Amino acid sequence: MSNVFYVTGGARSGKSSFALQLADRYTKRVFLATAEPFDQEMQQRIGKHQAERGERFITVEEPLYPEQAFKQLPAGTEVVLLDCLTVWAGNLMHAFDADDEIKTRINFFLDALRAPPCDIILVSNEVGMGIVPENPMARRFRDIAGILNQNAASIATEAYLLCSGLPLRLK
Repeated sequence: MSNVFYVTGGARSGKSSFALQLADRYTKRVFLATAEPFDQEMQQRIGKHQAERGERFITVEEPLYPEQAFKQLPAGTEVVLLDCLTVWAGNLMHAFDADDEIKTRINFFLDALRAPPCDIILVSNEVGMGIVPENPMARRFRDIAGILNQNAASIATEAYLLCSGLPLRLK
């Protein structure tokens, strides 16, 4: 049976580096990227992440339908590192206006996690530990990401919270 690892924490907490360390236990690795290079700053972030993981991964880019990417993995894939769920949640908000459609997309993804094709490492930002956002769109994003995080963590075999580069195993 395959495992799901959930890795969360705040911005610059060390989530991605820790997830890469988890993935390094495997030989045949896929990096499932959800970010899209909308602007120069995002292009630089993506470039930094690409340089950090080097040639150790086959990269698959899928900003909206990660569960579909799970169905099309290269033969022999041992682990998929999906970075990150919160960027994916933002992509869903950008692509779909209706909360019902976003909920449906998330449920398809969660269903795929319940029977993963290989081990999966999920990276996600913890977005609920700060102040309540001042505008409706930001509060909606926080709520969507928070519910997604809760559900992904509940499905996960192991869950970690990163703080200042230090992992705390939650389960």
